[in-house]
Amino acid sequence: MVVCVELVPRVQPRDLRASDADRERTVDVLREAVADGRLTLDEHGERVDRAYASRTLGELAELTTDLVEASAQPVRFESKPLFAVFGSEEVSGRWVVPGRLVATAIFGEVKLDLREALLQQRTVTVQATALFGSVKVIVPDGIEVRMSGPAILGGKSSRVRVPDPPGGPVVDVRSFVLCGEIKAIGPRRGWFGRLIRS
Repeated sequence: MVVCVELVPRVQPRDLRASDADRERTVDVLREAVADGRLTLDEHGERVDRAYASRTLGELAELTTDLVEASAQPVRFESKPLFAVFGSEEVSGRWVVPGRLVATAIFGEVKLDLREALLQQRTVTVQATALFGSVKVIVPDGIEVRMSGPAILGGKSSRVRVPDPPGGPVVDVRSFVLCGEIKAIGPRRGWFGRLIRS
């Protein structure tokens, strides 16, 4: 489920209110850290108490920054451009999506999974470039996807159902494709749909 929050420009993603699910994800990371010996029992107890008392995503993020790498954080704040050159880059799970994202794949793949994401704005613009590579955007039900831009010796496609009723969040994919592919995919139902997506 994607949550879309209209923000006043001065509100930062770290100041957004945390949900119970965000707190539980943070406690899961703390539980693994004490089991691995990276936290003492006292440190674990203190951080768990702070996690359950946290009101914002920023307060939760402070509890795990020294325990796991950035890509494994229970709540992430992505604002940097995503580049995949002869490799792959993926953003998934619970993360705060800025109003504008840049995704570039050169002989590689970039995957943006918005199914558990928190959108900062009602319209998110994804500037996607695929040069001999691919960019994949995965959205949940209720998100409208608009695609524009040229595709030269490549393709762009959107297999996302139009939301009913309209007026929900929009992901505007502005693409440039040269010998590559950019596609938007909605949720798949059943085992066959999940097999096709992977």
